[in-house]
Amino acid sequence: MSSKSIQSLDNIAPMQEEKETGTSNDPIQEDFRKGKEHLQRNELSQAAAAFHNALVSYEEKGDDPGIANASNQMGHVCLAGQDFDQALKHYDRAWAICEKLGDMMSLLALSNQYVQVFRGKGDYTKAISLCLDILDKHFDNNDPQGAVSILEQMAEIYLEEGNKEKAADAYRTIASIHANFKHKNIAESFQEKANNLDNEI
Repeated sequence: MSSKSIQSLDNIAPMQEEKETGTSNDPIQEDFRKGKEHLQRNELSQAAAAFHNALVSYEEKGDDPGIANASNQMGHVCLAGQDFDQALKHYDRAWAICEKLGDMMSLLALSNQYVQVFRGKGDYTKAISLCLDILDKHFDNNDPQGAVSILEQMAEIYLEEGNKEKAADAYRTIASIHANFKHKNIAESFQEKANNLDNEI
């Protein structure tokens, strides 16, 4: 799995924000910066070491948002290395803190990471169940872009498990969302994907 599919710390909100202007005087922020650079370059052992150092520092300070951020990043490193069980443990720790803090945006971001974990483990039932929960939240928040994004993931997961019929349904739903926004060409392209799958069934 490429690190491009990994949720970056910057998308976890509203946990501590970083001003990333090169190096930092704060050694913990510096560990984070180095960890993110290593992760971007897929240097996983160096990334794990940097984020682990940050995690230990946050634990010593009793800084819950910091612990959640560092755990989240450790999860990304494990996910990139396809160590799905360890990724799950780190995400679970971040989840517990975000839940305690009532940080709904971070919980939504973490939900997307859980989808990647279960997809990686081949547990498509759990992955789809999470996708449906996320889809509901996007509809509740009136977020069509988020809905389309998760529907595309669902279509991919259905195809991975060999369920062309449900993948076609997901593509049709995406087409209808784009049609509602008068995105004619995009709507037609997804409808065509659905039609092609229908022909293969």
